[in-house]
Amino acid sequence: MIRYAMASLTPAVLLGLGCIAGGVWIWLGLASMTLVVFAFDRLTRLPALPRDDAPVLAHGNRLCIVLTAAHFLLLGLGFHALADGRGSPAATVALWFGIGLFLGQISNATGHELIHAPQRELRHLGTAIFTSLLFGHHVSAHLRVHHPFVASDRDPNSARPGEGFHRFWPRSVIGSFRAGLRAENRLRQGRARGVHPYLVYTLGGAATVLAGLLIAGWPGLIALLTLTTFAQMQLMLSDYVQHYGLRRKTLANGRLEPVSPRHSWNAAPWYSAAMMLNAPRHSDHHVAPTRRFTALRLNPDEMPMLPSTFPVMALIATLPPLWKRLMDPRVARFGADRPAGVNPVSTIGSETRDPVAEFAHATTIADSDRFPRPAAGRSIRDERRGV
Repeated sequence: MIRYAMASLTPAVLLGLGCIAGGVWIWLGLASMTLVVFAFDRLTRLPALPRDDAPVLAHGNRLCIVLTAAHFLLLGLGFHALADGRGSPAATVALWFGIGLFLGQISNATGHELIHAPQRELRHLGTAIFTSLLFGHHVSAHLRVHHPFVASDRDPNSARPGEGFHRFWPRSVIGSFRAGLRAENRLRQGRARGVHPYLVYTLGGAATVLAGLLIAGWPGLIALLTLTTFAQMQLMLSDYVQHYGLRRKTLANGRLEPVSPRHSWNAAPWYSAAMMLNAPRHSDHHVAPTRRFTALRLNPDEMPMLPSTFPVMALIATLPPLWKRLMDPRVARFGADRPAGVNPVSTIGSETRDPVAEFAHATTIADSDRFPRPAAGRSIRDERRGV
């Protein structure tokens, strides 16, 4: 648990000091979200074994609660400091990027972990995080649409083969908003009770905007809106990278085949994974959505592996020609018929491989024998329940 706390809380502390004291703390905070992550991923190899014992799970919940507090504190300090504008233009831009990266990578990962928690109170915290990022509908779209229909055209957040990010972003935002609303409306046709979630998202977002305006005026509101837009973009980049081009087959009965480890992209380097609460171990999350982040496994024999870390691949995704050159050959191999247990990425020739890919494969853990997957029937029921 120390590695998760170190990787996720260090940027919060440094960026918080940057908001209060300025100066070198701003640059250290930005470095903790960029250069430090890249260096630790490339230069150190400390892969985490899955842990699902009660003490570790309890510590994981506590860390998520602390990260939730850090999110709201840093969001408030951030738009206030940016509105104040006491530093140099370069320092202001650095602080904006540092806080925006924290919100987009760590806050989003924390919110994602919490909305899957078994405890209602924790799920409410996750909803509060996404609502404060003015993206509350993502909770409904993720649980009610993305998980049941991932890797199919019925999920707006699963990027199609050959689709560039700049086309995917507006399509997925609009589509997921509508699909999540339809799913929630269906649930309320006779059996679901309580306040409609979309009302909560709307009122919560309005309260966030009003708070930004009252605390720091129009400059604060502008800072808030730009930070949340940047964070939303990173969330969409995460969805784009995690599922690009992978598709489930439609069975003879018209239903989608069960979700398998082959329907999500994964990354192995440890530091960025720890910082994002193991979000790069994405296949196992979709196979068992209720599994906590400390227990997620990585098996490169079954799971599609990205050629580099999640942050690096998200950056590459903003450059569609480069992204397609790297990823389309890998997508083609996973879309082709293949023997069970064969990872087509390991057969990619030198013409499409790069040194970072070799590092990614060298740091994975093949632990499926020690930690067997749950039965497919159970995992799919979890998916369809949206938990």
